Amino acid sequence: MKIKLIKIGKTPVDFEVGSDEMTFKGYLVYDSGKLILLKANLSGFTLCECSRCGEEFKLKVDEEVEFFISDGIFDSDANIDLDVVESFDSMANLDELLISEIELIKSDYHSCKNCKTE
Repeated sequence: MKIKLIKIGKTPVDFEVGSDEMTFKGYLVYDSGKLILLKANLSGFTLCECSRCGEEFKLKVDEEVEFFISDGIFDSDANIDLDVVESFDSMANLDELLISEIELIKSDYHSCKNCKTE
């Protein structure tokens, strides 16, 4: 699902996308300048590899996600620490954002049930 950033205003635009057993649901709203705020919940299950034994297992996910989408290159003069995703085609590709959030979670250290009990 792609949403044109120019259509995002002060009224939140709701979205919901899914992939396999995962749901990415939330809204986009204009913040300031070229920044659009994305607030969402990522929930469901994803296949993950145990960092200890290497076995694959289903990881339950229920995460709040919040970051900004910049319409073009984000250049901040202020010393503000923001999570910003830059869009170079003036579109918010929510399917790609979902995949990147899942990959970010999978890249962390996780333990399967067997390794947690040891």
